[in-house]
Amino acid sequence: MEQLRWEREMSKRNVTDITIVLPSLNPDEKLIGTLDGILGKGFRNIVVVDDGSDEQHKKPFDYAREKGCTVLVHEVNKGKGRALKTAFEYCLTCTDCIGVITVDGDGQHAAKDIYRCGEEMLAYHNERVILGCRDFGGKDVPPKSKYGNNITRFAFRALCGIKISDTQTGLRAIPVEFLKAMTEYKGERFEYETNMLLEMKSQGIPFSEVKIDTIYLEENASTHFNPFKDSLKIYKIIFKYAISSGASAVIDLLLFYIALFVLELMGVENPEQTVIISTVAARIVSSLFNYFVNQKVVFQSASRNSFFKYYALCIVQMAASAALVASLSTLFAAGKTGKLVIKLIVDTCLFFVSFGIQREWVFKKRG
Repeated sequence: MEQLRWEREMSKRNVTDITIVLPSLNPDEKLIGTLDGILGKGFRNIVVVDDGSDEQHKKPFDYAREKGCTVLVHEVNKGKGRALKTAFEYCLTCTDCIGVITVDGDGQHAAKDIYRCGEEMLAYHNERVILGCRDFGGKDVPPKSKYGNNITRFAFRALCGIKISDTQTGLRAIPVEFLKAMTEYKGERFEYETNMLLEMKSQGIPFSEVKIDTIYLEENASTHFNPFKDSLKIYKIIFKYAISSGASAVIDLLLFYIALFVLELMGVENPEQTVIISTVAARIVSSLFNYFVNQKVVFQSASRNSFFKYYALCIVQMAASAALVASLSTLFAAGKTGKLVIKLIVDTCLFFVSFGIQREWVFKKRG
């Protein structure tokens, strides 16, 4: 009954009822142009965040106030992530907020595309986030944006299982029911927007893409995104998913090699037997390390069944590793060093398979 009442209420809503969130630092006339475009589309609820701008750049904020916008002020620069969270927290206090559309104030988002993202959000009955995604294949796209997005897009797909065409988009339509969770995501600066995408995947928040115009003014000179410093923060977040497994693989290889020496000293000569025993001994230690790091640090999962799922996967992976290494070692008549090389190749392949299974099954968070 409550759901039916909510759906009836939402059916009466228009795109222009959605709140626009616009964070800005030291803006120029392009912010005024962005506001004019938004107002021209009929949006009435606009929240602008002055993220510690200096006195020489206050004019656009005064203009926003004159046009009836709400202007929230950070006395010092706190970063885009904090500015977005400040706006989200404010919107959660407004009883009429049905969702927000985050917009960059440097003229990169056309008013028609902002409106389309809002339409799409309502079309999905406020049940998914809408991402306004640009086409980076054009010749007018600045190299730092083109290559930065391509690399990050590959990392999202390969390491995190997230297929997204524009990892840097600031145009996002977010239903109000997801705002509270998003105020709790980590990150104060540009890394926050990446965290948002990772957490959406982790928490099972669905999203769709809307193709938008690719607009770069003055070679994107007005952006405050530092392609070196801020990329390091972004990739630090992404690659934490792989560091634990890499460290475990090193531990596993070292213990495997040590076990081969010990078994040789003990007089065990059967190649298949030495490989199987060494694999089991090394995997017991490395898997315990890997499980606890993955659970506590990487996936931050509280799933009660993750331990049993992890070791079910571990047993299958261990058996596959032992069988493949033993077979290939016999086939190529490999010595200790050869076996180590073969194991490295086999376990590298199994790593990618295991990583995906851990991400999607073992430590998957339930929304």
